[in-house]
Amino acid sequence: MSHRMTVVFAAAALFAVFAGSASAQSFEGRKKCSSCHKSQAESWGETAHAKAMESLKPNTKAEAKKKAKLDPKKDYTKDKDCVGCHVDGWGKEGGYTVYDPNKFMTGVGCESCHGPGSKYRGTHRKAGAAYEKSKKTASRQTLADAGQDFSFEESCNACHLNYKGSPWKGAKEPYTPFTPEVDKKYTFNFDKYVKDAKAMHEHYKLDGVFTGDPKFKYHDDFQSSAKVGKKAEVED
Repeated sequence: MSHRMTVVFAAAALFAVFAGSASAQSFEGRKKCSSCHKSQAESWGETAHAKAMESLKPNTKAEAKKKAKLDPKKDYTKDKDCVGCHVDGWGKEGGYTVYDPNKFMTGVGCESCHGPGSKYRGTHRKAGAAYEKSKKTASRQTLADAGQDFSFEESCNACHLNYKGSPWKGAKEPYTPFTPEVDKKYTFNFDKYVKDAKAMHEHYKLDGVFTGDPKFKYHDDFQSSAKVGKKAEVED
């Protein structure tokens, strides 16, 4: 093989590496989200999702674990069959790992619903700056194109409906042991629970930086009754 051809193949391989990195779903952790969305972050901190990892610790939720035939004395915080539904980005680029746990990815946070932040956070900041300077708005489609999830129902189903006999077609092992057969309280209805501020977070008035579709299906309902946060927020 000639030197020239070697250089060409090496350059192509290097391009592939960088292209792969650029398209990877890289999770960043909620610290960066919280720097702008302070009101949502504080509200989220009081929710069940924020405390999701606590339930995996030994001697917590003992009765619930017994019902599900789990050992209440066992520490499940490093159990790979359990942790994924209690953290952000499990098994994905930049996501939580049991080997190097990141406190800003512990719990079911921003990126579990809205998608990996590195893909669209820059779009938020750029559009927010333009809006502050001249009230120029941006298309919400730019966020969707960058990778922000405006539906996220499948993300919820992947944990709450992942059991044998589930009505959700995506169910696969490892299954959750907390099923409606164990206790009716584990019956999951996305449309009901996505509106539960004790599970998700309170909603706050947004600046209006982004306009148009796609919008989360309850966006307008949430905004019509939203509270005023500590500062203008960019996009919920």
